[in-house]
Amino acid sequence: MRPRFSRAVITIAIIVVVLAVGVSFGLYHLLKRTPRLAVQEDPFCVVKTPEGVLTLDPEQAQISATIAAVAARRRLPERAVVIAYATALQESKLLNLTYGDRDSLGVFQQRPSQGWGSKKQLMDPVYATNKFFAELVKVKNYRKIPLADAAQAVQRSAGGYAYAPHEGDAKILAAAFTGRVPQAVHCWYPAKQTPAPKPRTDAARKQLAKALGSTAITTKRRGWLMAAWSVAHAEKYALTKVGYNGATWLNDIEADGWQRGGAAGARRVELA
Repeated sequence: MRPRFSRAVITIAIIVVVLAVGVSFGLYHLLKRTPRLAVQEDPFCVVKTPEGVLTLDPEQAQISATIAAVAARRRLPERAVVIAYATALQESKLLNLTYGDRDSLGVFQQRPSQGWGSKKQLMDPVYATNKFFAELVKVKNYRKIPLADAAQAVQRSAGGYAYAPHEGDAKILAAAFTGRVPQAVHCWYPAKQTPAPKPRTDAARKQLAKALGSTAITTKRRGWLMAAWSVAHAEKYALTKVGYNGATWLNDIEADGWQRGGAAGARRVELA
C-alpha cells in the first residue's frame, strides 16, 4: 500500500526545496563577489607568456629574476638563461637550498669541495649564477647542442638526462624574466603589518645593480627585465607599485596582471 501525504506536507516539502535552492544560489553569488583575499593568504607569482603559464612562490620568482639579470650583465643569449633555469629547476626547484647531496648547496647545488666557492659564496644567488655561466660559456656550441648536454657539461651530475624535461618551463621563465615578453610577471603578497612598512626602493635598486650592473635602460627589453625583477622582489622590499612604459603593477590580489597607465616612461622604472 502506497503512503499518502497530505497537501500540507507536500506544500511544506516544496517550500523547503525552494528555500534550499534559493540559499544555495545566494551563497554562490556571494562567494563569487567575495574578494579572493578572503581565501588567499600565501604570496604568489604568476608568469604568463605565449609559451605558457607558471605559478611560482616569491623565492622562486626572485631567483629567476636574478638569473636573468646576471645573464644580461654578462651579455648572454636567452638560450643560456633557458639552460640555467632548467638546471636550477632540476637541482633545487629554483630555491636557495642550504643542503643537498654531500656538500652540495644553493640554487645550482654547487659543491665547495669541488672548487665552486665557499658555502657563504654559493648561498648568494648572484655569485652562484655567475659561476654557473662562467662554466657554461666554456662548453663548445652550448647554444646549439641539446640542453641536457650543455647543463651536464657544467654540472657533471650523476643523471644528466634529468635536465631535459624542464626545458619547456625554462623557456616560459626566460621569455618573461629577460624582458622579451612585457608585463609577464605578476606577484601578490599580503600586507601583514599595520601601518604598512615604507617601500625600501633604494635597497631594491642597490640589489638589482648587484646582479645587473648598470641600471641604465638602453632598450625596452632591458626595462622590462628590470620591471619584472622589481615585481618579483616586491614583498622583500615592501614595494606596492611598479611602473614602466605606460603600464603599472599594483600589489592587488584582484588585479589580473599589469594595468594600463602610469607615469613611468620607457627610460625609467618607477618603484613605490
